[in-house]
Amino acid sequence: MAHDRPFRNRAGTVIMVLTTLEGPARMTPRLIVSRQMPAPVADRIRAEFDCPWPEGRDMDADEMLNQVRATRADALLITSHLKFGADVIARLPDHVRIAATCSVGFEHIDVAAARARGLKVTNTPDVLTDCTADLTLLLILGACRRAHEYDTIMRSGWRRGYGLGEMLGVQVAGKRIGIVGFGRIGQAVAQRARGFGMRILYTGPRRAPPAIEQGATFFADLREMLPQCDILTLHARGGPATADLMNADTFALLPRGAVFVNASRGGLVDEEALIAALQSGHLFAAGLDVYKNEPAFDLRLAALPNTFLLPHMGSATIETRTAMGMRALDNIAAVLGGGKPIDPLWT
Repeated sequence: MAHDRPFRNRAGTVIMVLTTLEGPARMTPRLIVSRQMPAPVADRIRAEFDCPWPEGRDMDADEMLNQVRATRADALLITSHLKFGADVIARLPDHVRIAATCSVGFEHIDVAAARARGLKVTNTPDVLTDCTADLTLLLILGACRRAHEYDTIMRSGWRRGYGLGEMLGVQVAGKRIGIVGFGRIGQAVAQRARGFGMRILYTGPRRAPPAIEQGATFFADLREMLPQCDILTLHARGGPATADLMNADTFALLPRGAVFVNASRGGLVDEEALIAALQSGHLFAAGLDVYKNEPAFDLRLAALPNTFLLPHMGSATIETRTAMGMRALDNIAAVLGGGKPIDPLWT
């Protein structure tokens, strides 16, 4: 004789457990993870899910689909490395109930195709706000203070002193910073910039309430803001509506000697125009964490002395990547436990 009783996992989600006369026999949810996860996330996967590779490994779409079919997986945990397009979604077996992406951005997902299929899809907002804002300040400081050039000098065996007029950077304190996109990350960047005494300018779809704005100046039109910016940093969403937002025309609107930073999406930038602005000296420098083609970025950017480049590491801290993985698992546990997703891409 058997009956069901509830079991609550660490995420607080109730999962039904089949109890027999011999004792409980838990029906463990089956999960496929398409990429390496931090150790604490892998430990939780081992404890709560049936997964052949709890630590994850890089899979392409075909291998991921093969594993889903072989294990009759209930859920997927993916990252932005895997393009989750309409063709992939159409090939998913019906037993997959949720795909959780361990990322805030979801340009790699065909949301319309997933919605039409009835597949629940979630992301991981909020948890990487501070980490990405911190890295944005690193990019600003690194670009303004010629960090790449100074580091190169030291690693080459620095043996010559520099005069008072040589190798000068740009002071960050007191500058006017333009923030494109005043969502969670844009607001967190503004908070940090205030610590440098910077004047905050921003643009976005709508003006923020005064309590969030905190004295920042709103521009409804990006083009009106650009001539006022000593430093420009992008925090807008990617996609067709913002493709090549920064191009030859918009870069030309920045004051000569401005510094450009992008820790958002590479598709926001026409890189030909960016390279031309850096080569001509119209831009003093650029700090970049994202690129139009990743990881095969345009090597001309690396050849320029006035670029400070990072390999898309905005969320790359132990604390943040662990929190992202846990949030993705919370979404999976909620759905497989019969509840609603915590972070649905649509409602």
